[in-house]
Amino acid sequence: MNFTDQLARAERLHDSLLCVGLDPEPSKFPGAWKGDAARIFDFCARIVDATKDVVVAFKPQIAYFAAHRAEDQLERLMAHIKRVAPDVPVILDAKRGDIGSTAEQYAREAFERYQADAVTLSPFMGFDSIEPYLRHPDKGAILLCRTSNPGGNDWQMQRLADLPGQPRLYEHLAALAQSEWNRNGQIGLVVGATYPAEIARVRELAPTLPLLIPGVGAQGGDAVATVQAGLARDAAGAITGPIVVNSSRAILYASQGDEFAEAARRVALATRATLNAARQP
Repeated sequence: MNFTDQLARAERLHDSLLCVGLDPEPSKFPGAWKGDAARIFDFCARIVDATKDVVVAFKPQIAYFAAHRAEDQLERLMAHIKRVAPDVPVILDAKRGDIGSTAEQYAREAFERYQADAVTLSPFMGFDSIEPYLRHPDKGAILLCRTSNPGGNDWQMQRLADLPGQPRLYEHLAALAQSEWNRNGQIGLVVGATYPAEIARVRELAPTLPLLIPGVGAQGGDAVATVQAGLARDAAGAITGPIVVNSSRAILYASQGDEFAEAARRVALATRATLNAARQP
């Protein structure tokens, strides 16, 4: 079962488009755990246990673990997710971008060490920086396309004078990802929730690819506009292009009290309901 199929199964089982981002910041941990990096696994595992039946994916951000020398806790967390939520795919948010043997090692890190189902990548160095990840059957490669940060305009919105129609860089990438780069159906795209018009344009150019959409919640992205711009449907109204809408801080830090996991579940349920209401045809 490839990554897109995994997403479709999780979406059906949990009636959800919501991805919970696991970005542990010990300074924001509740109660006696506050500031204790040794509790990163404990905190994230509680969040996973509280939300595992209402999500379409989990997305741990590797920097939040590596900065605290907590890679071993990330390994434990990935194994925990596989054990308690085997139907929920895990996206390792690493944004790797290199070529040759270095890319091969990054792919091994994501898919063999951490057992991720997909990994986020920067495509700035071209297809040969993506190809090593595609050698891992059924794993997903999710490419940065139109990101939610304001600085994304510096490159992603520039026009390519050498190409017919002078598409913007993000448009050209979306078209490549939908066509010649997507040799085995493994590629997805990252498109920020803060730019719904660009989400719609990416969906037009890449009608079948999974879209990972961060920026809902603390970053201010509009959940309803995001869903309506990102979903693709066939003539019968069936969804043909899946979306994965990520929320991190709004869920993780819904409460500073001992009931933080219960509060995270309440926010996750409310976010799922908002997303589901928006996807009605």
